[in-house]
This record gives sequence, C-alpha cells and structure tokens, in this order.
Amino acid sequence: MTALAVLGAGAWGTALAVALSTRHRVALWARDPEQATAISAARCNQRYLSEVTLPDSLQVGSDLQQAIAQAELLVAATPVAGLRELLAKLKGSKVPLLWLCKGFEQDSAALPHEIVAASGMRAPSGALSGPSFALEVARGLPCALTLASAHAGFAAHTASQLHGGRLRVYHSDDVVGVEIGGAVKNVLALGVGICDGLGLGQNARAALVTRGLAELARLGVALGGRAETVMGLTGAGDLILTATGDLSRNRRVGLELARGKSLLKIVAELGHVAEGVHSARATLARAKGCGVEMPITAAVDAVLSGRITPPQAVEMLLARDPKGE
Repeated sequence: MTALAVLGAGAWGTALAVALSTRHRVALWARDPEQATAISAARCNQRYLSEVTLPDSLQVGSDLQQAIAQAELLVAATPVAGLRELLAKLKGSKVPLLWLCKGFEQDSAALPHEIVAASGMRAPSGALSGPSFALEVARGLPCALTLASAHAGFAAHTASQLHGGRLRVYHSDDVVGVEIGGAVKNVLALGVGICDGLGLGQNARAALVTRGLAELARLGVALGGRAETVMGLTGAGDLILTATGDLSRNRRVGLELARGKSLLKIVAELGHVAEGVHSARATLARAKGCGVEMPITAAVDAVLSGRITPPQAVEMLLARDPKGE
C-alpha cells in the first residue's frame, strides 16, 4: 500500500482518487477550502462527479503541506493552465510526482513535462495518460493507462504500484509521444464533433480520425516522440475514445459548434475544462516551429477563433489537393 496525494479535485482527480483508494491510502486535495469541506461532508463531489459516492477511506482536505508531508507519491490533477501554479507551491518537494493533465499551455505552447522541467523539480516524475472517462474509472469499470517518465526505473516501478484491480497501467520512457497524444487528440475530437454535428456520416468520421492520427504522429515524431507510441493507448486509443464517446467534453463542444451555438456559451454551459479549446492554437504554433503540416488542426482552430464557420471548414478540407497517404 502506497500513500498518495491527488492534488486537484476536478472530475478526473476525484475519479482516480476513488479508484486508487481501494488499494492505497489516498488523500484528495482541493484548492478551495469550502469545496474540500463540502466534498468531505457529503462524501460526493457534487460539482464535478455527482454520480459517485466517495469511499470512507478517501481523505479530503485543503491543507496542501499536510497532503505533501503524508505522501509517498504526488498526483497533479490540475488542468494544464494550473500546473505551473501548483508546481510553484511544490517547490523544494522531494516527493515523486505524476501529472494527469493533457494539452499545451496556452501562452507558452509548452507541454506538461516542459513546464515541470522549468519549475526546477528534481524528484522523479512522469505523465499518466490514456483513454479514460472519469465517470467510468470512478465506477470501477476497466481502464488502461500509460505511465511515461524519463527517470530510469521510475516508470516501471510506479506503474507496478498503481496497476491492479480494474486499472491496468503500462509504462514507457517516451514522455513526448505520450503527451503529444493527450494534447492533440482533444483538438481532433473537436473536429470529429463538428463533423458529426453537421451530419456528415460515419465515412467522414473515420476519415477524420485516421487523417487526424497522421497529423498527431507527424508532430509527435518531429518533437522527439516515437511513432509507435502514437499508435498506442495515449495516441490512437485516447483519440478514438475522445472523438466518439458520449462522455467526451471536446466532442460535445464540436457538436454544439456545428449546431451554431457560440463558443463562449458552450464553454459556460459545459462547466468543465475542454482542453482542445485551449490547445488548438498552441498545437499549430509548435507544428509551425518544426515545419509540420496539420490541416485538420488548422481548420478546427479557424472555427474556434470565428474566422470560418463549421461548414466552411469542411469545404476547405475537401478542397485540398490529393496526395500520397
């Protein structure tokens, strides 16, 4: 049994804390003291995961230093936008760290591991990613994830600690490949949501997913990842889930955009973070920096920024010259 502190009480942080608490001693940290008190009293995260009752063994609190002091492993469960701030609060910590966030930081276009490196953290660390809807994980349904780390031995050792029950955890040393899959699939899922919202059919959906995977692979390899990682859980697996699953927030944003609703209203009604909304522009910036063409991502970004409508994005992609696959 390992003592873990999950830092961030959103849907995914809460779900993973619930799942791991069946085999480990887990504390869930919420930044807002009022939220922490409410979750602890109700034994339910009403805002982000109201369908699930928290087990009695799961501790909930808002004292970060206490959570760190009692933990053998920290799990950062903030969105990418909150990772840098959390790392500043962890400055000097020697407790190993995993992060769950997927995407690029909006202003810097940095991936999570780059944000961690810039923070000066010296403890072993890594990314935990893969196809995983929070509600299903919290309900104990089977799920497979990949833990990637550049620290020799840390990925395999920590994966073996977390692996068990309905949660399968594989390990890898390809941090870039794992993170690129988690970042770009959200943008592509927006595109597939637009496609489905316009009623373009399953043939079009399959084409978008497949060609989107090719874009993802080109960028991943250009940034130092491995092509085979893109074809695994954190690339193809996560893209398929996010692009087709009814619980996908990014897919939902695409569906609503296709129906003519404004992005501002969609995000306000969603109540959760849809990382693809924030990652599209940063994805294109990184792609441009290494000479990678990403036409689907570019079309999604153009729709999000209001430069073109969803139907115009489709026509733009269909009008592209034919080329070798």
